[in-house]
Amino acid sequence: QVQLLESGGGSVQIGGSLRLSCVAARKQLSSYCMGWFRQVPGKERELVASIDSDGTTKYLDSVKGRFTISKDNAKNTLYLQMDSLKPEDTALYYCAAAALPDLCPPPDFGFRGQGTQVTVSL
Repeated sequence: QVQLLESGGGSVQIGGSLRLSCVAARKQLSSYCMGWFRQVPGKERELVASIDSDGTTKYLDSVKGRFTISKDNAKNTLYLQMDSLKPEDTALYYCAAAALPDLCPPPDFGFRGQGTQVTVSL
């Protein structure tokens, strides 16, 4: 069982930055595929970014060049640096983990945290 705890959300003005963190308990994340999702009520969730065990990253088109996913295996922590934030980035962001998947990102990550709210306003 992987326990994931996010932090770093908050309210920010357009063009601002936030860094989200996701700490994993009880498991080492170095061999996992990790991802950041976002969810807005009434809309389908979006996979914002993913990072494979070898460091390969993938991004949602709308965040390319603005968001950066990274991880620190020594700290067992996943990050999402978000720059040049826009109102459409407002959502609940949560991290997810998939153990030894054939693909990264996989169809189903299997584990997720509770999320942290990001609100971008004028």
